[in-house]
Amino acid sequence: MPTFKRNSKAPLFRLLNYGQRYRSQIWQATVCSIVNTLMDLAPPALMGAAIDVLLKQQNSFLSQFGISNVIHQFFLLALITVLIWGLESLSNYGYDLLWRNLAQDMQHDLRLDAYTHLQELEAAYFEEQTTGGLIAILSDDINQLEHFLNTIANHIIQIASAVIILMIGAFLVLPIEIAIASMLPMPFILLGSLRYQRLLEPRYDRVREQVGDLNTRLENNISGIITIKSFTAERYERDRLKAESNAYRRSNAKAIRFSAAFIPLIRILVLIGFTTLLVLGGLAAFSGRLSIASYSIALILVQQLLWSLVDLGEIFDSYQRAMASTKRIMDLLDTPIQIQSGKIALSPKRNSEGTETVRGEVNFGYVSFAYPSRSPVLTNLSLHIPAGKTTAIVGATGSGKSTLVKLLLRFYEVDSGKITIDNVDIRDLNLQDLRRTIGLVSQDVFLFHGTVAENIAYGTFDATEQDIIMAAKVAEAHKFIEHLPEGYQTIVGERGQKLSGGQRQRLAIARAIIKNPPILILDEATSAVDNETEAAIQRSLSRITQNRTTIAIAHRLSTIRQVDCIYVMEQGQFVESGTHEQLLDQNGIYANLWRVQAGVL
Repeated sequence: MPTFKRNSKAPLFRLLNYGQRYRSQIWQATVCSIVNTLMDLAPPALMGAAIDVLLKQQNSFLSQFGISNVIHQFFLLALITVLIWGLESLSNYGYDLLWRNLAQDMQHDLRLDAYTHLQELEAAYFEEQTTGGLIAILSDDINQLEHFLNTIANHIIQIASAVIILMIGAFLVLPIEIAIASMLPMPFILLGSLRYQRLLEPRYDRVREQVGDLNTRLENNISGIITIKSFTAERYERDRLKAESNAYRRSNAKAIRFSAAFIPLIRILVLIGFTTLLVLGGLAAFSGRLSIASYSIALILVQQLLWSLVDLGEIFDSYQRAMASTKRIMDLLDTPIQIQSGKIALSPKRNSEGTETVRGEVNFGYVSFAYPSRSPVLTNLSLHIPAGKTTAIVGATGSGKSTLVKLLLRFYEVDSGKITIDNVDIRDLNLQDLRRTIGLVSQDVFLFHGTVAENIAYGTFDATEQDIIMAAKVAEAHKFIEHLPEGYQTIVGERGQKLSGGQRQRLAIARAIIKNPPILILDEATSAVDNETEAAIQRSLSRITQNRTTIAIAHRLSTIRQVDCIYVMEQGQFVESGTHEQLLDQNGIYANLWRVQAGVL
C-alpha cells in the first residue's frame, strides 16, 4: 500500500477543523458554559455583600445605589440571588443540551464520513489493516470522542473561564502583593498540566492500539468459531485472548499510574496558594488594609478556583484518551484515495429494443502488475475478449487468473499498460458505472445477514418480488428456497451460514442475474459444490451467458468445454489458447490438465 505523510497537526486542531460546520453550535455551547461559570462564581460575592451589609449597614456597598435601608438591601440581594440561580439553571440546561446534541451530531457524521471514506479506499489498504482495528476506530474511538464532547469540553471551558475571571477579580479586590502570592501556584499548575498531557499522550496512543488488537482477536475468533471447535482449540484461543486482554490491561495500567500521581502534586500546590491567602489576607484584614467582606469573598473564590484545578488530572486524562482516538479517526479520514473515478459515464441497462449501451468488448493491453512488496504477477500481458462471447481462463493456483478480475473491476490499478471496455480505458470511466457494468460471481460467496430476498436483490435495490423470483428460477434456486422455513423471507444468518455452499452459490448467481450486467465474471463459481449442484449451476449459467460477454475462471475443465475460447495461464502469461478440441489437439498443458481431471492418467 502506498505510504503517505501523516498530518502533524494536534488532534484537537484537526477535530476543530473538521467541526467547522458546527461552528454556530460550538459557540452557543461555549457561551452557555461561560455564563454558567459566572453564575456559579456569583454566590460567594453575594455572601460577601451580605456580610458587608451586616457590618456596615447603611454604609454598605449597596447603599451607594441609593438603598440605605438594611431590610431593602437584603431584599435586593434576595432578588439578585433568584435571578442568578435562574440564569445558572438556564445556562446549565443550555450547555448540557447543546454539548450533548453536538456530541451526537458529530459522532454520527464522523462515523458516516469515516465509513464512507473507508469504502472508497482501494483493496490494498485493507490488506494492511485488520478488521478489528477498523471496527475499533468506527466504534470505540468515535465513542471516546462522544464522551469528550458530552462532558470534558464543557469542563475545560468552565475551568479556563473561571481561572481568567477569578484572577482578574483577585487583582481588583486584593492588595497587589497578596493577589500575586495567592496566585503564584497557578502557572506551575497549568504548566505542569500541559507537561503531564504530553507525557500521557504516547501512553494512550498505545492503549488505543491495544483496543484494536483485542477487537481483531475477538472478531477473528468469533468468525472462526467452527474451526476452533473442530480442532478443539478453545483453551488455546482463550489463552491468546487472555494475552491480548492482559496487554490492553497493562498499557492502561501504565497510563493510570501516571495519571494517579498527578492529583497529589496538584493538591500540594493548591495548599500553598490557599494557605498564603489565608495568612496574608487575614493579616491584611486585621490591619484594616482589606475589608472582612472582601477577605471572605477572596477566601471562598480562591479556594473554589484552586480546588477546581484538582480536577485537571481527571480532565486531562479523559482529554488525552479522546485525542488518541481523534488522531486515529482523522488519520483514517486523511488516508488518500489512490484509485480515482473517471468522468465518462456508462449505462449498463437495456433499452426498449433489448440492446446494450455497453457492448462488452474487453482488452488487456500489455498489462503489468505486482501486489505491494511482492514480485510481478502479470508482465506485459495482452488479452482480447470479444463482446457477447464466453471466454475461459484456466491455470494453476497463483498463475494470476483472479488478479485479472481485480484489475478489470479496478480493485487495484495496473502498474503499466491499460485495460479497455469498448475501446475506452477503464481509468477514464466513472468507477460506479464501471462496476455496475460487471457482474461478479465469486467462489467466495458473501451473503449479508438478512433474508434470502434481500441477498438476491442486493445491489439492485429497486427489484420487485417478481424480479427476485424470476432470477432465483433462472439460477435454479427457487425450488430449494421454497422449502426453507420462511421461503424468500428466511434469514440466511451471518455470511449465509444457515445455507449450504451450493445454496449460497446459487443465490450469488441469482444476484448477478437480477443485476443483468453486460459483462459477467464467473470466478471459480462451481469449484466448491457437489456434482449435482454443479450440474444445476451449469444449466443456469448456460442461459445467462447467452449474448453476454462472459469471463469464466475455472478449475473444473468440464464446466468450460463449450466456451468460445480458452486461455491457459502460467506465471502471469498466456501460454495456450483455443477451443477445447483445439487445446486437446495441441497436447500441451491444457491437455495434461484434462487427462488428470478425466482420470485418464
